[in-house]
Amino acid sequence: CTYYSGKLLKQRENNVDVKDHVATVVSTLLYQNKEEKPIEAVFVFPMPSEAAVCHFSAKVGQTLIVAEVKEKKQAREEYDDALSSGQQAFLLEESDQSPDIFSMSVGSLPPGESASIRLEYVTELDVQADEALRFCLPAVLNPRYHVTVTSVPSSLVPYDLTFLARVQSARPISKVESNCTMDPLEFLSQDQTAASVKLAAGHKFDRDVELLIYYKDTHEPSAVVEAGQASAKAETLMGDPAVMLSLYPEFPKDIMSSVSSSGEFVFLLDRSGSMSGGRIASARDTLLLLLKSLPMGCFFNIYSFGSTFEQIFPESVEYKQETMEEALKKVEMMQANLGGTEILAPLERIYSQNCIPNQPRQLFVFTDGEVGNTKEVINLVKSNSGSHRCFSFGIGEGASTALINGLAKEGGGHAQFITGSDRMQPKVIQSLRFAMQPAVVDISVKWDLPKGVSATVLSPPLTSIFQGQRSLLYAQLTGQNKEAAEGCVTVKYSLAGRPTENKLNFSLKPTEETGLTVHRLAARSLIRSLEQGQGDRRGQIDDAKKKKIIDLSVQSGVSSSFTAFIAVNKTSGEAIQGPLLRRNVPVPSKTQRDPLLELVSLQKASGCWELEPALAKAVGKTSKDLEDKQPSKEVWATILALVWLHGLKADAKDEWELLVMKAVTWLQSQNASGLAECVEAANSLLGCSVQKNALGI
Repeated sequence: CTYYSGKLLKQRENNVDVKDHVATVVSTLLYQNKEEKPIEAVFVFPMPSEAAVCHFSAKVGQTLIVAEVKEKKQAREEYDDALSSGQQAFLLEESDQSPDIFSMSVGSLPPGESASIRLEYVTELDVQADEALRFCLPAVLNPRYHVTVTSVPSSLVPYDLTFLARVQSARPISKVESNCTMDPLEFLSQDQTAASVKLAAGHKFDRDVELLIYYKDTHEPSAVVEAGQASAKAETLMGDPAVMLSLYPEFPKDIMSSVSSSGEFVFLLDRSGSMSGGRIASARDTLLLLLKSLPMGCFFNIYSFGSTFEQIFPESVEYKQETMEEALKKVEMMQANLGGTEILAPLERIYSQNCIPNQPRQLFVFTDGEVGNTKEVINLVKSNSGSHRCFSFGIGEGASTALINGLAKEGGGHAQFITGSDRMQPKVIQSLRFAMQPAVVDISVKWDLPKGVSATVLSPPLTSIFQGQRSLLYAQLTGQNKEAAEGCVTVKYSLAGRPTENKLNFSLKPTEETGLTVHRLAARSLIRSLEQGQGDRRGQIDDAKKKKIIDLSVQSGVSSSFTAFIAVNKTSGEAIQGPLLRRNVPVPSKTQRDPLLELVSLQKASGCWELEPALAKAVGKTSKDLEDKQPSKEVWATILALVWLHGLKADAKDEWELLVMKAVTWLQSQNASGLAECVEAANSLLGCSVQKNALGI
């Protein structure tokens, strides 16, 4: 029998504290058994893959039971032993298949009794294309569980939900946006460096709760030094100070002004059943924009997958008008009709294809689902990281953060998440820009610390750096020097054959009231690094490394794939027997095509537009309005399109800037006269006031 979310869950309270780019999340869930028999419940929910789960406790009546971190097999045995002996127990463990899925077991809950469960984790917030920091509270935490009892009412019972976020930073807060209805932002200080926001009444938690946090100043390099735990031993991770470095590398402007015209661009699109409706439509529109933005002279191919996979061309082909049109025709017919989410086979096919000389391979992966072999997929990408860069996109609520982040991290690329009504295009074009940036190679990190102080790096080596994107480093600081109070970190790398470096000076004085946040994130970083640095593709790990992970997890109180949180209530209770059932709740998502994409779809591979009825419709005019006003129809049509983009779609510049650069290059190659008159005529027709020099011609 199936319990629906509201039957057991009566209230969920979520409190989020954001300090700069780190969030501490506390979720308190109140469950109540209104049945006549004891029940055992198992809750399955997603968690950000880089989150450090650091606290799990339960309060039954007046009794508070705080869980301990133990080796997973031992924790499971203690849980089973407790239930069989009539004791109450609580178990929280990470999935063996994917590090962003957790299960919580409550066994057992007597008739009429309530249990208040508290879960706490810390996580880093990702930087978005518009420099916002993104926080996401997954929606599927609540309803994805089943219980087994003798009789279960099938009616859905509502529950109460609260969500409060407090934001604090050294810099003023500009605004906080959300995909959910929020009460107005309340500033807690005159300088606007602290604020709070909460969900409006009536929210039913039927979607992910996403916050986009904007600070008034752009992101800058920073360092946070945190004192060790007083009760922990010296020269251990938790006993020594820890430092978190946030690096924002700046590349030389002359290198960044040149966009690469070479590359092999491989697109891998999820066409499983869950991509139906708005998601697959949005993905098709995004592929259109990407294909139109590719530079002449590059190579490309498109793969799609479900239970099986397909590819448009047998191998990557040169990008030109004919191949672009053939690809677009097939993209337009793509539906979410290929069944499951089997991504391994198409990846193996892509990697089996020989790389094209002087055409760096760039892989773009679009998926909304969680695969059953996340670790195997990520390890496959890692083993091929020397031959390509991988850019990943999680589409819709519930996308596996472990899969999406893991693909990009191990593939030396960049990850993006698109949820709800998010426009996919700006984020995808940002990643395309990254793909066109020169690859950063020979990355090294040098620490300059006072005599007697040393740093043990806890983060995996930096494998990729992109202009304007944050890179995080964690380290353990051992030793003391009372006279010197500063350290320095230098990141060196080679960009387009030019040696480059960025420096960050920082104070060694510990920051007050950080609550071991840096230590926990550092421990999580090291644990993840050890877990992912495994020998074979299936993720087998040797006993010595496994023991090191377990010891680190127990010492830091942070979960891992080999440990679990276990809490046992020694008071008497009644155990429940029988299998545990689980269920998933799908979340719909709809995205609509807009006039910008209509115009983009008409551009030719060379960069020009043709004078045709479809162009007139795209810019909101009739064919008669667009009657040829200049000797060259293509020049007039291209000028018209550029003026429309600059004058009426300036807010979407990040989406069309690359394809406009291609159009400008085409115009310059025509050596056409009368361009100023064309621009003036286009402005008059469209009601714009775009200057000729603003178009770059």
